[in-house]
Amino acid sequence: MTQIEKVKKGIISEEIKQVALAEDVEIVALCKLVAESKVVIPYNSKRKKKIKNLCGIGKNLRTKVNANIGTSSDCIRINNEIKKIEIATRYGADAIMDLSTGGDLDEIRKRIIDNCTLPLGTVPIYQAMVEEFKESGDVQNLDIKRILKVIRKQADDGVDFMTIHAGVTKETIRSLEIQKRILDVVSRGGAFLLSWIRYHQKENPFYQDFDEILDIAEEYDITLSLGDGLRPGCLYDATDQAQIKELIVLGELAQRALERNISVMIEGPGHMPMNQIKANVILEKELCREVPFYCLGPLVTDIAPGYDHITAAIGGAIAASSGADFLCYVTPSEHLSIPDIEDVKEGVIALKIAAHAADISKNIGKALDKDIAMSKARKELNWETQINLAIDPQKARKYRDKLSVKDEKTCSMCGEFCAINMVKESVKVR
Repeated sequence: MTQIEKVKKGIISEEIKQVALAEDVEIVALCKLVAESKVVIPYNSKRKKKIKNLCGIGKNLRTKVNANIGTSSDCIRINNEIKKIEIATRYGADAIMDLSTGGDLDEIRKRIIDNCTLPLGTVPIYQAMVEEFKESGDVQNLDIKRILKVIRKQADDGVDFMTIHAGVTKETIRSLEIQKRILDVVSRGGAFLLSWIRYHQKENPFYQDFDEILDIAEEYDITLSLGDGLRPGCLYDATDQAQIKELIVLGELAQRALERNISVMIEGPGHMPMNQIKANVILEKELCREVPFYCLGPLVTDIAPGYDHITAAIGGAIAASSGADFLCYVTPSEHLSIPDIEDVKEGVIALKIAAHAADISKNIGKALDKDIAMSKARKELNWETQINLAIDPQKARKYRDKLSVKDEKTCSMCGEFCAINMVKESVKVR
């Protein structure tokens, strides 16, 4: 049975118990949200290596953050990717996605699963494309048989959630052609399917044979993450006909999944002006029955290469405070290169800050308690506690120790004119 089927039949799984405990929510309330498909718990029911850190994604739960890792044809260093998983986990990522396209993809995925304690996601079209190219030399020869074979193979390995690009259809492509974009299509999966549809003059196999994908998802209780293959790749292209028509298609596909009691998420836009973000979140919730919304950022400006973890954190905070549930991190290397280990750390921390800020605004759980504890430590000029409470204690300590100070109670910014200390001293005098 899938997680949804279990809760509908009154069965409380270990996964439900773990998530309820981690989120400090009532089990009955969580079961209701899972049954209504407003919360998903990515967990492959046939996983051989159990997940240490399960997470629930959706309504009334903490905003979660995903970290992408993976090889490319130019950078096949699996030990490096495993190190990225360790760093992402250490700094608070809630899930990992393997986007590998270079090397032995089956072996790489197995190594990643063996070294990952978080829910793991993949994008099956990547492996299907790589395998077809290696075998025939032309990705346009790819057919649904290979796609389904890859999905099943990844499911059998233990993948917990998968991005399925089923919304790039003949109809949505026509909208793209009518309303011209600057950057056309920036999703790798979306771009391939667009070219495949044009080349064969046939419908997207993910869309055409969606029921067969549902069969596999149901068997393994995999969460389907319906991919936004036509997401805007720059601010100018945001909220256009193609993006919205694809979202409508994804809403229809989500409904089909829910009728089979299969957990589903919807992936959201990449680049978007700040004033459009809230409307996009509301639209997704309305069109897709309030299933969890998974956003890449959004990035709120196009002119910050090297700092796109910041542009994504700004957009992510707005999206999450507006109701988005799951944020995909963006690293400083976005648009420039494959991220290194330090980039992964910076990306995770930036989006964790955004997620936490949004949770405070939504009054989720005890999010504000951490900030209150930090405020009390600051009032007491308790530097050690402040550092330990920081999202990155190592960096906080580095800045604290950067310059020596005359009075260890103060910092090198204010010194003897420390506002907190002056107020304390005035109370003593009085």
